[in-house]
Amino acid sequence: MKNAFLSIVVASIVATALSAQGSYVPNRVYDSARGAFTDFESMLAHASKSSVVFLGEQHDDPNTHRLELAVLEGLARRRKGIVLSLEMFERDVQESLDHYLMGHTTEEEFLKSSRPWPRYATDYRPLVEFAKAQDWPIFAANVPRPIASAVSKAGWSALTDRPAEEQKWFARQRMCPTGDDDYFTRFMAAMGSHPGSTGEYFYFAQCLKDETMAESIGAAVNASGFANPVIVHVNGAFHSDYRLGTAARVSRREMGAVLVISILPVDSLDALAPSADDAKRGDYLVYTTRRGSSGSTGSSGAVATVRR
Repeated sequence: MKNAFLSIVVASIVATALSAQGSYVPNRVYDSARGAFTDFESMLAHASKSSVVFLGEQHDDPNTHRLELAVLEGLARRRKGIVLSLEMFERDVQESLDHYLMGHTTEEEFLKSSRPWPRYATDYRPLVEFAKAQDWPIFAANVPRPIASAVSKAGWSALTDRPAEEQKWFARQRMCPTGDDDYFTRFMAAMGSHPGSTGEYFYFAQCLKDETMAESIGAAVNASGFANPVIVHVNGAFHSDYRLGTAARVSRREMGAVLVISILPVDSLDALAPSADDAKRGDYLVYTTRRGSSGSTGSSGAVATVRR
């Protein structure tokens, strides 16, 4: 654990050095409703008037994470009452997260008890530290992985007779339609599975994550202490693309205006032409170059594989 923490510290120093070299992130923003490209600030203006803003990411893309921070910085310039919600932390570590935000524990103690993702230092620490500096609440939104894993192996029966303490860690209300449901169809296609296979258990686990994160976002609205807050929820793009997954479950709970932003790494920004299907991914598509791409060598505009 000590070595893991040292690795995070070293990665944090590297990330800070890279940031000092320049904060510009190549991007182009597509407004799906207008069917035209717009600018980052116009998107932020829309986001600042929303109730829940989804940032759908490709987990392993560095520029994506830098743009997520740019969204938080832009919202901070525009208004108060921002809340950060993260797929990357699970409900059972909320107390540890709260103690860190209040200054009761050190970062080392926080990381030892919160199971941060492997690339936390470079990908998510900047978001957490910015929110902490702004005194924004942060919500650990996801279901603990062991519970989701159990559902992926045994279905909903894995939730039966869970201890009372664990009942707080996953959503009480769960809807998981199969059959001709669009989300189910897209999920099974992405998994390479078919209806009736054990892949349906994986879909149930996906639904459990979506329902739990949506319920957590609802709790954030009520517990933030802000009047009319903006909840910024960061998740893998599959959870919010096409207004499905977590986004659909938030809408079902009627939490106000939902804005879906999907960040899409591409090889080139020079010749983008979003397809009709891509335009349905979100209210805004934020294209950025994959780290290492020049941004001017290709024209395919192909989107990286979406991760759950």
